[in-house]
Amino acid sequence: MAPQTRRMAFPQVVIERDTDSERSSSDDEDDFDQEENGPQSESEAEGEVTENGSRGKNEEDMDSKEQRKAPITISLKKVCKVCKKPGHEAGFKGATYIDCPMKPCFLCKMPGHTTMTCPHRVATQYGVVPAPQRNTHNALEYVFQRQLRTRLPPIKPAYVIPDRVCCAVIRYHSRRVTCLEFHPTKNNILLSGDKKGQVGVWDFDKVHEKMVYTNIHTCIVNNMRFNPSNDGMVYAASSDGTISCTDMETGISSSLMNLNPDGWQGPSSWRMLYGMDVNSEKNVVLVADNFGFLYMVDMRSNNKSGEAVLIHKKGSKVVGLHCNPLHPELLLSCGNDHFARIWDMRQLKAGSSLGDLLHKRVVNCAYFSPLSGSKILTTSQDNRLRVWDCIFGNLDSPSREIVHSHDFNRHLTPFRAEWDPKDPSESLAVIGRYISENYNGAALHPIDFIDISTGQLVAEVMDPNITTISPVNKLHPRDDILATGSSRSLFIWKPKEKSEVVEQKDEGKIIICGSTEKKFKRKFGDGSDDSGGDDDGFKSKGKNFKLTKSRSKSAHCPRKVKR
Repeated sequence: MAPQTRRMAFPQVVIERDTDSERSSSDDEDDFDQEENGPQSESEAEGEVTENGSRGKNEEDMDSKEQRKAPITISLKKVCKVCKKPGHEAGFKGATYIDCPMKPCFLCKMPGHTTMTCPHRVATQYGVVPAPQRNTHNALEYVFQRQLRTRLPPIKPAYVIPDRVCCAVIRYHSRRVTCLEFHPTKNNILLSGDKKGQVGVWDFDKVHEKMVYTNIHTCIVNNMRFNPSNDGMVYAASSDGTISCTDMETGISSSLMNLNPDGWQGPSSWRMLYGMDVNSEKNVVLVADNFGFLYMVDMRSNNKSGEAVLIHKKGSKVVGLHCNPLHPELLLSCGNDHFARIWDMRQLKAGSSLGDLLHKRVVNCAYFSPLSGSKILTTSQDNRLRVWDCIFGNLDSPSREIVHSHDFNRHLTPFRAEWDPKDPSESLAVIGRYISENYNGAALHPIDFIDISTGQLVAEVMDPNITTISPVNKLHPRDDILATGSSRSLFIWKPKEKSEVVEQKDEGKIIICGSTEKKFKRKFGDGSDDSGGDDDGFKSKGKNFKLTKSRSKSAHCPRKVKR
């Protein structure tokens, strides 16, 4: 006798549709869920079909006796992604951002207008007021005017903007790029870290010479710094709670400090290292964690030095550290507690900060100016770049606030505005843009060069083949070169006149790594002059752009991994 199975009663599913609104991609996802869950649940609840396509009378009696549950209503009506209310939509449609009527402008965070009509979007210098001249008799202000201000030229020189991609490595990393660092003495070497913990070394002059070290960290590499006394060694701070010291030639790495010796014990005790800098005068590596503490490691003994110091609100991330270039005893930190703080390392203890720079939201980064060290530039999640013209003056409010689009949600490396280390006037900064712009039908995310003394947008550089966001940007300390990390790829930008001279060389300028290279060979063959691929940075929405580099070949080689 065949075994009898008991039929279970499922709740009835009622589906509501919104027929008035247009169909969108979100509707397609909802319809997909409905096809898998909705009709199946209805047929089972009503008991109309069995495995053989028929239903017995005994089963109807059994279902009628079972207690039925309350019906579940699934609504497919469109709701706003911002305020979760029906009747309107908000978000990006191509290169256009549609604001939620229940919220202020997404760009400047002020009510009364939309992002597309925001005056700050039309002109970055809108609302930027130069700092007033203060007549003070402060001794520090006198020292600043006599000793530090004389280093800056009275006439601002012309800016040189690297605005053309001269070479690139596509899908170089297996996850998104998180940090970049140029070699201190070799102009053609670029280091890169990614979300997976890998560290890449790329010679962008020879293009093909690259290496990826996969055994240094187990998760995100947040910062890298070179050893000032040995440029072959690089320090890295990671979210796995360790500081590594790696030989770039061999890839041999040693752990200088591990904050999680017992492994994973839960999120409440797991420490991650974010901010990092090197103080060459004190011979220490400074790192900060996600609980607000600062640690020091002696570079001579490669051991932890002293006790951890609470420099920000307990339990908040300290995402940035920077030592003053002329006064190394001054340390600048920033974190998720909405503050950037100035410290004196000679008397470093909790609550002893020299200045607290308040922001409205999380501070992504804070840097002293590269030559005089007298200015401060910060990037905050409230779409503001803030500038303090003098660290010896009044720090209660910034000298200028510049509205710029870099507020994002997640799954993206934070935007950081960085100084141009070659600019003698200390007024040029570079930062990627979050909101896309419509360029000949393509939605592109430019990289902005901003004059922080006036708030003016000096230049916005983009390439039609790079449709992804470029949050990681690094200007070369000696050459007119910009390195960009976009998704998993690296790009080198040079001025047009310089890059045109370089392109006359008969060598490949675009390297495609990984699985993209195999697909390219199957489509075009090994000797094709056209360069393509399915990388995120070289695929647009609805349009596929081809790389047409004059007098240059496209080289394609697999990733070289150092194990």
